Amino acid sequence: MTSVHSEPHDVSGGRPAPPPLWERSEEDLRAHTAEVLHRARARSTALTEAVDDDDLVRQHSKLMSPLVWDLAHIGSQEEIWLVRDVGGREPLRPDIDDLYDAFQHPRATRPELPLLGPSEARGYVAQVRSKALDVLERTTLSGDALTGTGFAFGMIAQHEQQHDETMLATHQLRRGDPVLRAPEPPRPATGDLPDEVVVPAGPFAMGTSVEPWALDNERPVHEVFVAGFALDTTPVTNAAFAAFADDGGYRDSRWWSAEGWAYRSAHDIVAPRFWRREGDRWWRRRFGVDEPVPDDEPVMHVSYYEAEAFARWAGRRLPTEAEWEKAARFDPATGRSRRYPWGDGEPEPRHANLGQRHLRPAPVGAYPDGASPLGVHQLIGDVWEWTSSDFRPYPGFAAFPYREYSEVFFGPEHKVLRGGSFGSDPVAVRGTFRNWDYPIRRQIFAGFRCARDLTAAETAAGV
Repeated sequence: MTSVHSEPHDVSGGRPAPPPLWERSEEDLRAHTAEVLHRARARSTALTEAVDDDDLVRQHSKLMSPLVWDLAHIGSQEEIWLVRDVGGREPLRPDIDDLYDAFQHPRATRPELPLLGPSEARGYVAQVRSKALDVLERTTLSGDALTGTGFAFGMIAQHEQQHDETMLATHQLRRGDPVLRAPEPPRPATGDLPDEVVVPAGPFAMGTSVEPWALDNERPVHEVFVAGFALDTTPVTNAAFAAFADDGGYRDSRWWSAEGWAYRSAHDIVAPRFWRREGDRWWRRRFGVDEPVPDDEPVMHVSYYEAEAFARWAGRRLPTEAEWEKAARFDPATGRSRRYPWGDGEPEPRHANLGQRHLRPAPVGAYPDGASPLGVHQLIGDVWEWTSSDFRPYPGFAAFPYREYSEVFFGPEHKVLRGGSFGSDPVAVRGTFRNWDYPIRRQIFAGFRCARDLTAAETAAGV
């Protein structure tokens, strides 16, 4: 089997990367863990302080919780895992455990619950965080599976950042004046890129058994053989997707699966969510701003069904999850799988559009330093990418630390998304990270890229 990790290096930057978590001293690991927890909380605070209390308790869409529910849920999970389980401390608010159990209460009905009000929720999460940081200072980070290399703390940081991205999606759904602001993403500095890249046939190491903060569905590492295929160099752009819509793609059942056509027809979907037609061009609403749809950005707010239909219209298909990961991680020069497309170093601003630094995807080609060894661009950040794969366990999967994180979602009901979006934090995005959702979802920051099988002549020529 090819090696998942060797000596960390960042080939794109020409300088050594910081050591991975499993090689850091306990003092350095503790400082890093505190930093990612602080970063998550700063973002949660910014997203909830951007609106008044009336907005915090309002449900902006039946698809989403009120923002105040997400805030208190973040605190509740942190209390359960870090304060009680890791720290062994007395519970602060055991009376609210059920209120903030996502499995007991669907999003549509959460406003009917006796939720903590804005002021009470803020006080609660602050109290929990104070105790959690004290637990971090007193916990040996070389203990059991829950505390070793700080796993539980990393899990909670990822959980909070995932809810921050959910809250960002809620902001996109809210009506009213813009309340979020960020600088524009970089423009491409390179010339035109090739339309596609060929990924050679052969095995690669998929998943991980050594990444300390990887979640259970990313484990264990296993060898997968992938036939040679061609993959789009960049995600599908708004201009390309507009051509599909303008060509009648939403009105032609030939391009749609039976399930996709039924959903499209039932909801009269004619464009990506938040798009509208005015005269001879498309417009969109983005965090309260109305603007022309930019041609060169990756398309987003499209469902799996829309992505699948576009791919058929274009004479292509969606990549499998294994194809996506091989394109993102496999280095043909060494035969190893990297942590990220650019190498093993943690994401930097030059690599990818992450962390809500910008409130939109960057134009395609804007991050040449983040390209994979095969020359595939923007695999990390900008938009989540639909794959054709159902969410399934890897061979040898073991649920940890609880079944409800992954295991209960396995099956054909959910499709896998990869790569993260501009609203994903680096702590919650790796080359092995797996997201999943229903194929109808359109409010998430999801786009896609297309693939195709190689022709017999290409395969025979060793293309």
